[in-house]
Amino acid sequence: MQWRIKPVLPVTKLMGAVAVVVLAAAFGGVDPVRWGIAAVAAAGLLVWTLRDLLAPVRLAADPSGVTVVAGFARRRHLPWSAIERVRVDSRTHRGLRSETLELDAGDAIYVFSANDLGALPDEVATALADLRATPA
Repeated sequence: MQWRIKPVLPVTKLMGAVAVVVLAAAFGGVDPVRWGIAAVAAAGLLVWTLRDLLAPVRLAADPSGVTVVAGFARRRHLPWSAIERVRVDSRTHRGLRSETLELDAGDAIYVFSANDLGALPDEVATALADLRATPA
């Protein structure tokens, strides 16, 4: 099983980078500060898009364990014995509810949002629990 980002996310980020450049061209004139801010924002969005294209699969699981994306695009395999806890953290802030999937591997905690997984964290946690329960 594997969970990947929604394909619309890198497209949206790329469109955001283009929009920043277009807005800078429309309203920046010859002001180097505005162009500098626009360049930094567009570059940040492009790097973020590049990460989505290089590592679209954020979480993969099989009977031997899970593979997670660590850092920019590096993958790390964790055997089931290394995973201490899998839980869904639900928070409400200013009327908005957000859920994240947390994998506690002792030395590190890996956090995935619904956008990272392309599915609801509750569904992924249930699938991981079922997979973990099956004998290897």
